[in-house]
Amino acid sequence: MDFLVFSTYLMACGAAAATGAMFKPDAWYRSLAKPRWTPKDWMFPVAWSSLYLCMSWAAMRIALEAGTDARTGQALALWSVQIALNTLWTPVFFGLRRIAAGLVIIALLWLAVAATTVAFWQIDPVAGWFMAPYLVWVTIAAALNRSVYWRNPQPVV
Repeated sequence: MDFLVFSTYLMACGAAAATGAMFKPDAWYRSLAKPRWTPKDWMFPVAWSSLYLCMSWAAMRIALEAGTDARTGQALALWSVQIALNTLWTPVFFGLRRIAAGLVIIALLWLAVAATTVAFWQIDPVAGWFMAPYLVWVTIAAALNRSVYWRNPQPVV
């Protein structure tokens, strides 16, 4: 383990986590019609904390392969795309209250996480496994965003 490399990726996740701290579910979100299977509010920070640790660990493993596998550059570029989209979704959905825009962002996020997971898996299957729970969680989050979108028609702005 390279603590410095791991910490660097964890700091990148910190930007995404900060948006979650700044734009928390509020009365607006609680007033939306949601499916019965919506996770409880307390589950989100627990899940994201675990996922950020796993994502950082996976990225560190791939970064440490940089000298031995030419595919690492593309894999880490995909990781950068997914963390950027991850950081964007919360302020758009909770801050701007743009459910449809959030749905577009989370669809792109899902694609980026899936591509990152596959790229990591091809280089280091352990890193791919560390990304798998994130892909599952984003799948659930995307389904929830879609359900909220369909249950709460918004005026087009």
